[in-house]
Amino acid sequence: MGTYKDAGVDIDAGDRAVELMKASIAKASRPEVMGGIGGFAGLFDATALKSMKKPLLATSTDGVGTKTEIARAMGKYDTIGEDLVAMVVDDLVVCGAEPLFMTDYIAVGKVIPERIAEIVAGIARGCEKAHTALIGGETAEHPGLLDDDEFDIAGAATGVVDAGNQLGAELVKDGDILIAMPSSGFHANGFSLVRHIIKTHKLSLDAHVSEYGKSSGEVFLTPTEIYALDCLALIKSMQGALRGFSHITGGGIAENTARVIPGHLVATYDRSTWSLPVEMEFMAKVGGVPQVDMERTWNAGIGMVAIVSPDSADLALASLAARGMKAWVSGSISGRTGSEPRSTLVGTYRAR
Repeated sequence: MGTYKDAGVDIDAGDRAVELMKASIAKASRPEVMGGIGGFAGLFDATALKSMKKPLLATSTDGVGTKTEIARAMGKYDTIGEDLVAMVVDDLVVCGAEPLFMTDYIAVGKVIPERIAEIVAGIARGCEKAHTALIGGETAEHPGLLDDDEFDIAGAATGVVDAGNQLGAELVKDGDILIAMPSSGFHANGFSLVRHIIKTHKLSLDAHVSEYGKSSGEVFLTPTEIYALDCLALIKSMQGALRGFSHITGGGIAENTARVIPGHLVATYDRSTWSLPVEMEFMAKVGGVPQVDMERTWNAGIGMVAIVSPDSADLALASLAARGMKAWVSGSISGRTGSEPRSTLVGTYRAR
């Protein structure tokens, strides 16, 4: 006689995982959430949207790539969920949308309840930081497709913005200023290159690295910064002087900025306005990574960029500083001639 458990799927373990994660999920809620977890769908009261003239729903979905392999190798699962939230909700705020709720999907080779609970605790903590409700999710056990300790996570979020407040490339003008917000490290992009360097040069995740002052594993698992509330606060304080945002993810600073400006303009960043993060400088040196590849793979120290009118740059910096965000003027927007790139980095990184 064969059972589902004999086939590698343990329903009882899944039920225990749900029980363990309930306390974390309870912290990642909003007043609009209707009911609790355990149903077939999450419910969110959209009554408040009626106060908007033309509410536009925004949606985004993402994962964290092969950063999951670093978490697996370190046996540390309580931070990777924050990365997931950041990658999703910070895409939403680029158009000016407030993230409302999120759902997650976790695929594992074997359900280990405590491990699932750690992952979800990280997701819930990220949602709490972004004031986004975690209203549902799914844990899928895939025996035979994934090894017992392998896993992957993905998530989707929904937000809303009133049409009159929507941000977009059409708002960006010649002379606008680029305000950079610092990254917290590699975030959740470019880990295939990180892992290639680790493997090729036989680096230990547990070994102390003097350049970092901690182990490589600790550095790599630093959670992705969540900018959602900072961006929403900036929108509110700028009163129309904010043109847009660029979330610096895969593709780096230049490529992501090019996505949010019109074709007749160019964004120019001055590298001398900031220092390259020590962990990226170290990994690029060890791995022999050319600067152009490094800047297209990693965020080079900038996680989010606000594009503002030239007469409001000081206000933007002051508003972010009041929230504890040490932002800086990193460049500007100007007219584009010929076939020059729509976004570029010039100069040399400032020495630490």
